Amino acid sequence: MGADGIAPPAVQLKGVTKHFGKVVAVHKIDLDIPDGSLTTLLGPSGCGKTTILRMIAGLEKPTEGDIFIKGQRVNDTPIHKRNLGMIFQNYALFPHKSIFDNVAFGLKYRDVSKADIKAKVKQALEVVRLPGVEQRMPFQLSGGQQQRIALARAIVIEPDVLLMDEPLSALDENLREEMRVEVSNLQEMLGITSIFVTHDQREALTMSDSIVVMNEGRKQQEGPPEEVYDTPASHFVADFIGHSNFFKGGIAQIAEDLTTVELKDGNRLNVNQPGEWKAGQRVEVVARAQKVYLTHKDQSLPDIAENIFQGQIKDRSYMGGEVRFFVELEGGTTVHVIGGVKEMRFKRKDEVLVHLYAKDCRMLSRET
Repeated sequence: MGADGIAPPAVQLKGVTKHFGKVVAVHKIDLDIPDGSLTTLLGPSGCGKTTILRMIAGLEKPTEGDIFIKGQRVNDTPIHKRNLGMIFQNYALFPHKSIFDNVAFGLKYRDVSKADIKAKVKQALEVVRLPGVEQRMPFQLSGGQQQRIALARAIVIEPDVLLMDEPLSALDENLREEMRVEVSNLQEMLGITSIFVTHDQREALTMSDSIVVMNEGRKQQEGPPEEVYDTPASHFVADFIGHSNFFKGGIAQIAEDLTTVELKDGNRLNVNQPGEWKAGQRVEVVARAQKVYLTHKDQSLPDIAENIFQGQIKDRSYMGGEVRFFVELEGGTTVHVIGGVKEMRFKRKDEVLVHLYAKDCRMLSRET
């Protein structure tokens, strides 16, 4: 417990910066990761997320700032004294060692008796649902099974923190889906504080208690998946996570509940978003493709429909459980729409009405 009686974060970064020569890989990152949570570092390649993970692990040393694990500063603590479990993209199993020896590897350096090692390995394999494979070799297991062995090896030491660097990216899509559920359920069951690095937005959205969106070494936004998705803090976040439409314009009018934005194509868009906005301010309105609705031109709209525009479907892509459209509005703006079963009836060249609810639109300032 801290001096105020509150438990410190399981992992804490204070002003952490990392330079590689003149390249700034990570810039002044502050981060608190609660005990027992699963936090995902999400971003494109080269954004700094893996570098952060490596600094927490002790594989890289910060140029500036401090890293704390369980309230203890670990900048100068060697990797083998940090009690961390690690899982990598390529599993990193020893090909010449049996599954037992792979899982037991970390225990052999922790002064654990042979009897206890055997019991802990057996338990870890049962937890990952691969009992009885102790004497097999890694090449005798499938990719998904090898990833489960890597997971067993990481948790068998009962780590304070579990670090996972793109652990599912080498698997095919169906197996990745299965392992997402597996890892998430296992983390929740064991209550291990976990940090997960990925560039895959679906992994981040489905698995995380909290998402930290990274770009060019800087933290762009942090929060629960629903918050990051529904209320993106920047164009980058809205564009990187999900499928979004972006409408540039200026604020024409501000009423009590609605802000009217005049778009470049002459259309007007009402947005329900409180804040310190002012008339004339340059803004960008974000609308998720799943939050844009279509109606045939000759059909009636819902009574509560807002922001109604006429357009024509220029492109249609069937994606199995969903269908995607690109609709050209009067004025020339193209809108991306993602619909479900009800929208399957719409075809290319259909004349349609496009409508968006004011509550589903998000305004971002374009002022410099």
